[in-house]
Amino acid sequence: MTTPGNGEFDSFKGDIEAAERRVAREIDPGPRALVIAIGVFVLLLSFVLPHTGGAKGLDVLIGSEAAIREGISLPSRVFTWLALLFGVGFSMLALLTRRWALAWIALAGSTVSSLLGLLAVWSRQTAPGDYPGPGIGLIVAWLAVIVVTYHWARAVWARTALQLAAEEERRRHVSEQQRKGLLERFDEDPGPKD
Repeated sequence: MTTPGNGEFDSFKGDIEAAERRVAREIDPGPRALVIAIGVFVLLLSFVLPHTGGAKGLDVLIGSEAAIREGISLPSRVFTWLALLFGVGFSMLALLTRRWALAWIALAGSTVSSLLGLLAVWSRQTAPGDYPGPGIGLIVAWLAVIVVTYHWARAVWARTALQLAAEEERRRHVSEQQRKGLLERFDEDPGPKD
């Protein structure tokens, strides 16, 4: 037994579910997008600053003669590559496309990069006496990755008003259908007759 309004809703049910899935795949970082973009820009600038001694971030990235001369260790190289890949690359892709999956990848990679940045700074501070400590570029890159990570975490976990409204509408419709289904079963099956 269907009500006249129920048939109209069922015809739009597929459209509503498709719109909800589309909205669920997107993010709206809001003002955080500007902070993330500034963090990405600062991170890019850190590659032209000295990471340690005379080795700039680009030298560490490509493993040039200057990086070898300064005794750049593996944590610094891995940090610069992950910072470039996730802190810059995936962050830019996620900001441009607003895709939930890309934002998650940027968050996860930036988190790992933040931890490796800590290890890179620590390894430069404990380097043997001949080698210089961490440079301004390494510190700036590490702090920029931390800022990008923090704001990606906030953007990924935030739910937009449209997503919340779509979820609430879906829940309301499901509970209404369950309630109607239960009442209709009682009306159809009166039980054993005496």
